[in-house]
Amino acid sequence: MGLIVNVARDDDRIRAVLLVGSRANPSVPRDKYQDYDITYFVKDVKPFYNNIEWIEKHFEKPAILQMPETMSLVPPENNGHFAYLMIFDDGNRIDLNIVDKPYVDNGEPAVVLVDKDGILPPLPAPTDKYWHIKPPSQKLFADCCNEFWWCLNNVGKGIARDELPYAMKMYNEYVRNMLDKMIEWYIGFNTDFSVSAGKFGKYFKKYLPENLYAMYSKTYSDSNYENFWNSVFTACSLFHTVALRVAEYGCYIYNQSEEDAMIQYLSKIKNDLTLRRS
Repeated sequence: MGLIVNVARDDDRIRAVLLVGSRANPSVPRDKYQDYDITYFVKDVKPFYNNIEWIEKHFEKPAILQMPETMSLVPPENNGHFAYLMIFDDGNRIDLNIVDKPYVDNGEPAVVLVDKDGILPPLPAPTDKYWHIKPPSQKLFADCCNEFWWCLNNVGKGIARDELPYAMKMYNEYVRNMLDKMIEWYIGFNTDFSVSAGKFGKYFKKYLPENLYAMYSKTYSDSNYENFWNSVFTACSLFHTVALRVAEYGCYIYNQSEEDAMIQYLSKIKNDLTLRRS
């Protein structure tokens, strides 16, 4: 942190420094793997654009480096911003964003480290309230349920056709996203919407009852189709459990008929495969 601040103080072109991310969030447990999410505010980004020599001079050579603005995989918007994502030999990671635009406070936890000209607004003491789970509307709840049950048809067909990559993609991206969303709402209602489940549900284990988290862990599968089917039906059972509880808590209407129809459809596919093998 001293290095990050001193580089900024010694370079007249850098006018302010902001810390965001997990290190700015007092609710996140501290460990040595936390990134330094840093923004340098400058008047002109151009001198810092793809300037590896400047990075190596002040921070040393990164062991591995990514510069999103130079990549063609997902072309970024080159609009007054340049990022150096760096891991160094000692294990430290710095995500250094260099911008020439004013800072807009969106409520995300942030700490001012340097402000030479008073260009950053007064910021409240950081909390993780910005990340707290928010309750759904009836429409959002119903849409989540419909998406979960509907997308399972593609998982079943993928298994039946022996299209493992497709089936896994549909299951672990589309279906799981809806399962995770419902679990977040379940956690939200059980904590008065006062916590965050973490990025990609990384705090599920902390906030779910032990039996539900055990079920959730069994929704992951290897490439064996029998195990895959087991994980799918476990996901169905878990979704049913938490969705009904969320519906009860929030006085939402749960469409049991779409669940029944999809379970019947998946069971038919699985039975067809069993008959085919025999």
